[in-house]
Amino acid sequence: MKQFRTLTLVLLAGLLGFAFAQNVKLKALFMEQAAYSNDDVRNMIADFQAQNPGITVEPEFVSYEALHNKIITAAAAGSSGYDVVLFDVIWPAEFAKNGVLVDITDRIPKDMVDQVWPGAWTTVTYQDHYYGIPWILDTKYLFYNQAMLDKAGIKAPPATWQDLLDQAQKIKDAGIVQYPIVWSWGQAEAIICDYTTLLSAFGGSFFDAGSPTFNTDGGLAALQFMKDSLDKGLSNPASTESLEEDVRRIFSSGQAAFALNWTYMYNLANDPSQSQVAGDVKVMPAPGDGVHTQVSAMNGSMGLGVTTNSQHKDEAFKLVQYLTSQPVQNKYAKLSLPIWKSSYDDPAVAEGQESLVAAAKLALPAMYPRPLLVQYPQFSTWLQNDIHRALLGQVTPQGALDDTAQQVEKNHLE
Repeated sequence: MKQFRTLTLVLLAGLLGFAFAQNVKLKALFMEQAAYSNDDVRNMIADFQAQNPGITVEPEFVSYEALHNKIITAAAAGSSGYDVVLFDVIWPAEFAKNGVLVDITDRIPKDMVDQVWPGAWTTVTYQDHYYGIPWILDTKYLFYNQAMLDKAGIKAPPATWQDLLDQAQKIKDAGIVQYPIVWSWGQAEAIICDYTTLLSAFGGSFFDAGSPTFNTDGGLAALQFMKDSLDKGLSNPASTESLEEDVRRIFSSGQAAFALNWTYMYNLANDPSQSQVAGDVKVMPAPGDGVHTQVSAMNGSMGLGVTTNSQHKDEAFKLVQYLTSQPVQNKYAKLSLPIWKSSYDDPAVAEGQESLVAAAKLALPAMYPRPLLVQYPQFSTWLQNDIHRALLGQVTPQGALDDTAQQVEKNHLE
């Protein structure tokens, strides 16, 4: 009888241990603006939990501007932080160098690598290692109001950035709208995204063999273009205080004919419940300059990674795999297009957003990267500030970019 009781206790302990092992709680950090909506993410998580009853996921949503510091602060706090985090394409170098994210290179099947857009993988890569799986594949597109173009007698959308200025001038002269173009040029990462798009269009580069080049050639031309568009009254002066959601609201209220913004704006700007110009909104890849490029795009993608402090790395990776899987991404393709190449030929994905998918097929292969620097946040802060100063007329475009270049050289960024 004693042996029976002992065996029973051992079995019970084992069963309890198994139950506890299956009762895993994960904390995941997401962004609350652009791409997937908070409700979309919650629905994805609900489906994941239904398929994995032993795992509970607690999502937290913060603004993009708060995301980086949240991840860093949580990493410093150790096990009290997050298991899964959403991170920007500009952070893998910093996070890998500082041991924030798990290297999951060995967990990524070769066939998956081949099935995903190559530009998406750069989102999670540092020194040929993967520190996550790409989730939000995004670049900025040029949105335009077809009704305004028609009213101005414009037969086709702009083929080059100079065409954009010329068409904006026609729309302004016709009294259709006071400021035909709106951008997200507030002093934040958003201004770097717009600047990168233009830098790539004019054939520029950020660095060459570690030395700054953004203050020459295409990089200088990009900032001069930005300043000229303001000086001519073609770009809304509110752009210098705007982020992407401000751009969406201004464009959707009929106060602009053109806007540069992320994928998510297409369906929202065509939603009558959220837009006064629904049905008139068209989208195309951002144009090139007609000399160096025909299409311009920057890599604004984001990935999901497992933190090194997670106590449940296997379960956390399982969540990342689920959220980035093709069926899930196809299901929620209206605000963020999938990372999977074959999805773009899926009628269910393209339905209702055929022009967006067509634009993506041209733009995604052209995505230009922001610099992959361990100290990228510092570099970005300097560049944001100096570009903003130039747009406000406090310094010339050349002087602004030279100031950033001097900071880079003085501080030996890597």
